[in-house]
Amino acid sequence: MGYLTSHILDTTRGVAASGVTIELYQLAEDGARSLVHKTLSNHDGRCDAPLLEGDNFKAGRYELEFAIGDYFAEQGIEMPEPRFLDVVVLRFGIADEDSHYHVPLLVTPYSYSTYRGS
Repeated sequence: MGYLTSHILDTTRGVAASGVTIELYQLAEDGARSLVHKTLSNHDGRCDAPLLEGDNFKAGRYELEFAIGDYFAEQGIEMPEPRFLDVVVLRFGIADEDSHYHVPLLVTPYSYSTYRGS
């Protein structure tokens, strides 16, 4: 059985981003979203358990939302209002229900990048 994991790296400070709210949504064919999982990143910028696994791990389209603006505000990093990055939304697809999908986020208050990790 496949599963989904993620982690967040704060490249401004060179540390794992802990305490970031992460929400995972599954997207229906009509674009409707349903919340599947909500958690906080741990001290290592990771989640304590997979975001999706077992019978819930199904092929389809998903969105991960990372509350990055709140994270940087909690770190005392001043940003103008409105924030340039507030919630980072990553839309991605799961095609193989037997694979491990890992979606890392490298982030600053003004940029981010992602990739399919291992």
